[in-house]
Amino acid sequence: MLFAVLLTGCSQERDDERGKGDAPVKGRAGEDTAAEVYNFPDGFGNLATKCVGAGKRGYVTTRFEEDAVILPSNAVIVDDPDCAAP
Repeated sequence: MLFAVLLTGCSQERDDERGKGDAPVKGRAGEDTAAEVYNFPDGFGNLATKCVGAGKRGYVTTRFEEDAVILPSNAVIVDDPDCAAP
């Protein structure tokens, strides 16, 4: 029983409910390299960034409050000449 409860806490469904699941990708194909993550103090959104295409860089912030209030993440894509074509 305890094992089942522990697995439920890590399920994809729970992540989706909390806004932490991945967005669906058509054909399950996509670029999967890691992003650079910058952690900020508690109460502030963390920042992740990576190249998302030729000459483009994506930034996204996340924030999750302990009392289950989920705040939306912010995302932006900007020109970055250092991001080469895949």
